[in-house]
Parts: sequence; structure tokens; C-alpha cells
Amino acid sequence: MNFDRWTRRVALLFVALSVLLSGCTTYVTTQVTAFSDWTGSDAIRTYAFTRNEDQKNNLELSAYERIVANELAVHAFREVAHDDARYLVELAYGIRSDVVTVAQPVYYNPWPGPYWGRPFDPWGPWGPFPATYVNQSYPVFTHLLGIRITERASGREVYNVTARNFGEESSLVRAMPYLARSALADFPLANGAVHTVKIPLGGAAANEVSLPAAAPPAGPASAPKPAQ
Repeated sequence: MNFDRWTRRVALLFVALSVLLSGCTTYVTTQVTAFSDWTGSDAIRTYAFTRNEDQKNNLELSAYERIVANELAVHAFREVAHDDARYLVELAYGIRSDVVTVAQPVYYNPWPGPYWGRPFDPWGPWGPFPATYVNQSYPVFTHLLGIRITERASGREVYNVTARNFGEESSLVRAMPYLARSALADFPLANGAVHTVKIPLGGAAANEVSLPAAAPPAGPASAPKPAQ
């Protein structure tokens, strides 16, 4: 997948801050961008997953389809045979790694001895000397899931949503439930909506914040490529 350079720099800055605050992080935060022409109010939303020819026996994709199917069921989607489906659902996914460098403070006190605490030692355990900084590098990962819904009969695209998050998780498998739930939170979103979803680790979606639908995306959106 190709990421806009500006978006990538912002993402790495975000990850750097996340690393510094990782000790108190209890949420997975995902940015969701949706493009929608959803006009149907059908009570029964039948669908089938569709794949490229070279994806027919892809076990990884099968696992992700099951995760997305569980989230679609929350919104009254029912999976049926291909020829009976009103909608076709296609997935795209991926993971990429980067390295972010963070300056960490290191304190040095040349005066040995016990630390008595205030008010006996007004400088604290590190003495009056300023901190020096040492660069530490951390691996960070970008996880992405794209869900594209089309009408089977006409081929018309009616919904296209992308979920993207960043963190220290090196496994796309473990990140996928958060991506799928975030991508389909508050379905259907308005066309061009940018939505931020925070999901507690091991919990349900919480503390969702939506930007106005009219607000332009932070950077040019790039459509995810079909999974290989």
C-alpha cells in the first residue's frame, strides 16, 4: 500500500507520542474514512464475499472475512450464496513497519549518597544537573483494512470504508478485530466522513468522536489494493 508522505510523517509523530504514553494507554485508536452512496433502507441486507481469482484459497483472507462477517451481522447483514446476494463485499488489508526514534531523558547525579526527599534535598533524587537525552528507536506498525460494498446486479459501489491504526502490535491478525469493528461503527457513515473510533483493549467500541462530514480528509485518500 502507498501512503502519502505527509500522512506518514504525521502518523510517525503520533506513534512517537503514543510510545511515550504507552504506560497509560488502554485504548486502540483507529481513523476511519468512508465514501458512501448508501441509500437503501432494506431490512434484510443479503451479501456474499467476493475475491479475485488468485485469492480463492487464501486462508488468511478467510479468517478476516469471518471477523468482518461478525461485524456486518450487527447491522442486519446476512451472508448468503453469491447468486442470492444483493451486495458483494470485498476486503483489502495490509501491514507495514517503520522505526520511530524518541529522545528519552537520562539524569545523572555525581553526588552519591541517600536521597532524603524534600525538604532536605530540594533538587530531588537527580540533583541540580539538567537531563541529557539519549535517542531510542522503536518499531511501529501501520495496520489497514478496506471494506468495499457493491450491488451485485449493477456493480455500483455503494460503500467504501478504510480503517487505519498505528502501534507496536506486529500482528495484523490481532489488530484485525479492532479494524473491523472500527470500520463498521455507526454504519453507514456520510460520504467523505472521517471518524475516529477508540476501542478499549479487549472491550467494545467507546468514546467515539466524529469530525463533520463536510471536513476534507487530512490527506489524499489512497484506495487499498486487493490482498494478495
